[in-house]
Amino acid sequence: METSGQVRPDKARSGEVHSHQVRIGTAGWSYKDWEGVFYPSGMSRRKQHPLEYLARFFDTTEINTSFYGPIKPELAKLWCRKVAAVNPRFLFTAKLYRAFTHSPIAVMEPTSAATIRATDEDEARTREGLDAIAAEGKLGALLIQFPVSFKNTALNREYLDQLLRQFIEYPRVVEVRHASWNDAATLAAFTQKNVGFCNIDQPLLGRSLAPTEHVTAPLAYVRLHGRNYDQWFDSDNRDRNGSVNDRYNYLYNAKELAGWKARIQNVAEKAQTTYVITNNHFESKAGVNALELKAMLSGKRVLAPPTLIEKYPELRNIADPAEDTGEADSVSLFS
Repeated sequence: METSGQVRPDKARSGEVHSHQVRIGTAGWSYKDWEGVFYPSGMSRRKQHPLEYLARFFDTTEINTSFYGPIKPELAKLWCRKVAAVNPRFLFTAKLYRAFTHSPIAVMEPTSAATIRATDEDEARTREGLDAIAAEGKLGALLIQFPVSFKNTALNREYLDQLLRQFIEYPRVVEVRHASWNDAATLAAFTQKNVGFCNIDQPLLGRSLAPTEHVTAPLAYVRLHGRNYDQWFDSDNRDRNGSVNDRYNYLYNAKELAGWKARIQNVAEKAQTTYVITNNHFESKAGVNALELKAMLSGKRVLAPPTLIEKYPELRNIADPAEDTGEADSVSLFS
């Protein structure tokens, strides 16, 4: 039995069953506007860490704070202990520190190999946090995320190749948002390097990357950012806790999720492990869509936080309120 929403979209062909693991979760977990929505009111008074609650419903989450600065090893170890106590099979993915992927003044200039300014100290501190998680057996992937201004040029390809070698000991996934990277040469290079290509959903503005279903390594990755066209560039990264930033204020509807269900199934058939991360975190819409995808892929009802069902009553169609027992939800899929 798979724990906390880990689904297996198995396909039986010619009498053989091929098992492929899909892990579904949210991008981040520490948001002020999740209080009383995803999390029960008064979480701090209950002395319960948010990860202990989140791990009841999902078996992965993407660490966002690692993008803003290297993770402190002692904090990383605490996170690992918290999830392991509730859901032993829980794994983290972590975004690489932005010093390696973004210009220091990215809002003022395009990001390219010529504008990125990572230092040796940045690398040393980054490794400390990642190694702490890896030592606990809890690091599922390192997500190397570039902005849409990072285009497929010879200089940028050279820089990316160097960066991939620099962090070669970790399971690596690259997220590029400019459509110029969606070509056969890039896919071949990622395959040769055993690097995952991140399939994303984002507002299609200019040359932004459209939805894909590429698999270039045993590890596959899907990120859903929402489609908030109106405010995508209005408030980029104003609030790292998501309490002000409306950029990710988007709730996918059933039809939109059905399109991604098909892509995820296609990806999962070719990969050993597929991570599906919802990044539309505003008022825990990421939690809603992650649970909906979990139900769609498993074909079964799922458990959900009671407060989330109250906020989004449409969840009653696919979810039941979880009792306050601290036990993880279990979902398997065999088809």
